[in-house]
Amino acid sequence: MLEKMSDFFEARLDRYDEHMMTDIESANEFYPFTARQLPTAKNSLILDLGCGTGLELQEYYKLNPSARITGIDLSQGMLTQLKQKFVGKEITLILGSYFDVPLGENVFDAAVSVESLHHFKKEEKIGLYSKLHIALRDNGYFILTDYFSLSDEEEQMHRQNLITLKAAQGITDDEFYHYDTPLTVKHEIEALIEAGFTSAEVLNNWGATYTVKAIK
Repeated sequence: MLEKMSDFFEARLDRYDEHMMTDIESANEFYPFTARQLPTAKNSLILDLGCGTGLELQEYYKLNPSARITGIDLSQGMLTQLKQKFVGKEITLILGSYFDVPLGENVFDAAVSVESLHHFKKEEKIGLYSKLHIALRDNGYFILTDYFSLSDEEEQMHRQNLITLKAAQGITDDEFYHYDTPLTVKHEIEALIEAGFTSAEVLNNWGATYTVKAIK
């Protein structure tokens, strides 16, 4: 049965960190790698889309303890756990969808998202990435680490499976339900470029998990 996105993660809080670090292949490599791509300048302003419990931040604070973070997530439980982890850090936490939350203009030095954006269509992402592009400062950039479909056929299969499941369960609203529908890397990069980023390139990958850097 499909679950609404926020309900899915609220129900799995107790095991979330353990699951991500032990059940997701190469997580012990891609979290530190992602953190190393973020700015190390003192007081850097960073936006974290789908911050969860802050697994990427655990690594980033080792490199830049003075960083100022704005984290957005749908799960209040995850935001509570994140806040408990980083007592004394300058963190602004926002409960909501990053599709709906205003991000401002020329605010952030960089943005990051890890294992969060593989649930959405290309068209939805273009709108989000356009908003993100505006929110970044000149020469700002976005680091995306996520897993991707390895072919157009796989991407289409995931999307069709979601449509079939929603129809079977009588779901007709526009709320987000938890079901993985990853794009291909090619389509992800196309979305970033269409949103206004001047370049987007793959920095590394671990199987189907890739890190992409998009520069404003």
